[in-house]
Amino acid sequence: MIKSNYKVGSMFAGIGGTCLGFIQAGAKVVWANEVDKNACITYRTNFGDAYLEEKDINEVDKLNIPELDILIGGFPCQAFSIAGYRKGFEDDRGNVFFQILEVIDGQQKTYGKKPQAIMLENVKNLVSHDKGNTFKVIKEALNNRGYDIKAKVLNSMQYGNVPQNRERIYIVGFLNEEHTKKFTFPDEIPLTNTLNKIINRASKIEDENYKKYYYTEATKFYSILKEGMTNHDTVYQWRRVYVRENKSNVCPTLTANMGTGGHNVPLVLDQDNNIRKLTPKECLMLQGFPEDYQLPEGMAPSHLYKQSGNSVSVPVIKRIAENILSVLDEQKEPLKKEVINEELDGQLSFITT
Repeated sequence: MIKSNYKVGSMFAGIGGTCLGFIQAGAKVVWANEVDKNACITYRTNFGDAYLEEKDINEVDKLNIPELDILIGGFPCQAFSIAGYRKGFEDDRGNVFFQILEVIDGQQKTYGKKPQAIMLENVKNLVSHDKGNTFKVIKEALNNRGYDIKAKVLNSMQYGNVPQNRERIYIVGFLNEEHTKKFTFPDEIPLTNTLNKIINRASKIEDENYKKYYYTEATKFYSILKEGMTNHDTVYQWRRVYVRENKSNVCPTLTANMGTGGHNVPLVLDQDNNIRKLTPKECLMLQGFPEDYQLPEGMAPSHLYKQSGNSVSVPVIKRIAENILSVLDEQKEPLKKEVINEELDGQLSFITT
């Protein structure tokens, strides 16, 4: 992997999945923002404390963010008032998408230029949300700031080689129209990474929370689970009154709701026919995080489940980032390339190519 000179800012950074994908592609994160205190603890455990701003994005000083070449973020999806937007956002100031625009505007005011590229991630139904009005406002607002955009729904199991059925829309935009024309989303790749390469079925989980992961005869619906769970190669979901097997042998979409109740966490049958939930570590690896990504000591599993469900599939982000950096490099003087060595400005010890 080569190191680029492109500086990245990350909004709604969570535990750093989007940041990690861009770092793995060769970019340098210089600023990140997240409001959730537990997600910030996990972020700092892995990335350090040099550039994370733990604050509500509405309270961030947009004129005091470092100069950025690329702005990235996965933002919450909220309805828009088109009429309000066209009158100057009066009706929609609370919508966090507009904070993305404020960061772009702040870059223009402070440095005299906007980020060259943007990459945003959201749920796949963003295009149809509010009968298409939400995406219409997003596209129009970005176009008005000079960005030509492309958008595509990518499934993690098809584009990231991770065994999770996770469809998300990715929006990529450039100020230079030629960059947009040259940019392409990654091609589909074979799924060779199986569930059993990630899930430990060979032995019992040994950590302080292990009892929380296992179902026993004391569980009132244990008999239904015992009867319905027979496959050691896939995952299951408890649907309150029945158990459902995932026939495709991939994990269903991980969600933040995993942190609000055990029935939301996918279940597995180990080789000794014990029934348990996926662990938070396994959930992160099903998002493509490396095995040595660190979980903070003492943090409740409920917080960790929420964080993994809220995160992104790192390999998909990395592949998109590589294509963005390639396009940005194509029409400028060649950068002086240098191999990344042990010095990465404190940004992770587990970066993989």
